[in-house]
Amino acid sequence: MVVSGERVFVAGAAGVVGRRLIPLLLRSGYQVFGTTRSAERAAELERAGATPVIVDAYDRHALVRAVGGVSPGVIIHQLTDLSGGFAPEQIDETRARNARLRTEGTPNLVAAAHAVGARRLIAQSLVWVYLPGPEPHTETDPIDSTVHGVLALETAVLEAKPLEGVVLRYGWFYGPGANAKPAGSPGVHVDAAAHAAVLAIERGAPGAYNVAEPSPHASTDKARRELGWDPDFRLT
Repeated sequence: MVVSGERVFVAGAAGVVGRRLIPLLLRSGYQVFGTTRSAERAAELERAGATPVIVDAYDRHALVRAVGGVSPGVIIHQLTDLSGGFAPEQIDETRARNARLRTEGTPNLVAAAHAVGARRLIAQSLVWVYLPGPEPHTETDPIDSTVHGVLALETAVLEAKPLEGVVLRYGWFYGPGANAKPAGSPGVHVDAAAHAAVLAIERGAPGAYNVAEPSPHASTDKARRELGWDPDFRLT
């Protein structure tokens, strides 16, 4: 059951998933607060119906103050740093920047969540990080600790008790604001990815969930069963 008017703090609200997430949260009756580091993007968030919060995730004290000013029940972690681009000469730097945000920014967000007594933290992760083994992979299979700071992010979120940590292991994004087609397999449309985050506010036990389209590589039975998630969901 949706808690009418509950405050949801979306870290990275101006990103690919965040932009699709805002209207879904508003339709569900939540008050939405979204972060960005840019005044220009803050104006975009306001036009979309969210209350913008300009803050740098690397500044723990500023982030704790920002979250404290909102006192949300739920925090959704959609922070990424892909500003370096994906050209061959830039990809290594982009991956390093994104890994740093997962490794250093996530604990700051956890600290902010603890400081305000938030009940649940939902975080974006990756589905293609499983170690080689029998497929399709389920959420209990081991993941590769060397991949782009993912293990650090997941550990920080899932071990943040009493905070309820939920990790959504997304497939390759495609759709508005992303590629026309997924860059690899399995893919996930950004609308379906955003919808999984909304569903995870009230549904599902703490833990990890594969959120991707059907493929031989990863099972999404848990997300379908516990979250009621549908990979064919699209914003209308």
